[in-house]
Amino acid sequence: MTRTAKAIVAAAPGGPEVLQLQDVDIPEPGPGQLLVKVAATGVNFIETYERSGTYKVAFPYTPGSEAAGTVVALGPGVDGSAGVGEGDRVAFSEGLRTYAEYALVPAEAALPVPDGISDEVAAAIPLQGMTAHYLVNSTFVVGPEHTVLTHAGAGGVGLILTQLIKAKGGRVITTVSSDDKAELARAAGADEVLRYRGFPDRVRELTNGTGVDVVYDGVGRDTFDGSLACLRKRGMMVLFGGASGQVPPFDLQRLNAGGSLFVTRPKLADHLLTPKERRWRSADLFDAVLAGTLDIRIGASYPLAEAARAHEDLQARRTTGKLLLIP
Repeated sequence: MTRTAKAIVAAAPGGPEVLQLQDVDIPEPGPGQLLVKVAATGVNFIETYERSGTYKVAFPYTPGSEAAGTVVALGPGVDGSAGVGEGDRVAFSEGLRTYAEYALVPAEAALPVPDGISDEVAAAIPLQGMTAHYLVNSTFVVGPEHTVLTHAGAGGVGLILTQLIKAKGGRVITTVSSDDKAELARAAGADEVLRYRGFPDRVRELTNGTGVDVVYDGVGRDTFDGSLACLRKRGMMVLFGGASGQVPPFDLQRLNAGGSLFVTRPKLADHLLTPKERRWRSADLFDAVLAGTLDIRIGASYPLAEAARAHEDLQARRTTGKLLLIP
């Protein structure tokens, strides 16, 4: 193995143009870590916040936490108990600096990839797939009796959410921003597809004035108030992201006035607390893909060197499904 490889590096915070392909030293796996030769890297919105300086990270900075590839070296203390070894294919959402040809990941966070699933699909599953999984299985456990509102129904999480909710027998109402995205949302199984303008009134109409049991909202500032207005009495608002910006502080008394509502702000890391929990969520998703009941849409793949273009497209909302970088 050569001791240098390619990686994306930002010298300072800024726009997408700060993401530059450079030669870097291949990292050495530390205690409890694996070194993975990356086959595909997932691109996620949080990396645009980190790159721009909205979220504080140390610079020079290599983005990325999600990828799939092959284990090429084990750090001290890694043995068979982790269930992975050299030559195994793994995927993960908890890696380090994955916009690169080689990346590190804690052995306990590596998810074995079963035969029959490509590296690209494996890289597209961990972050968005396990987010959708905890939302419908842990935050609010969806069943056949529930009507659910999701936003960004043609996005990576949105498409998976719809399929998981339908597999549980729930009814899905979702929002999208274009006709093309509406077609994708319907193909994923959405029962009703709406535009954002006036969506609270339409949701009330579609539920005979009752409202939905739960809203899964990853858009944030632009949809939050409307989402609250869509809930039935004792309904739950699940704010799991802020693609349009962060929700400003609000008066908790609004939950009383709205009908004893619940609001929660979960994150993926708190739903991957043990290797057992990680394997449960990832195995459910991999099994569904192999069974043909879950389709993972890869919206676009870019060469690693074009990470800046991937960020531009993501922030401009020109994309659907999952974006990947291919080293």
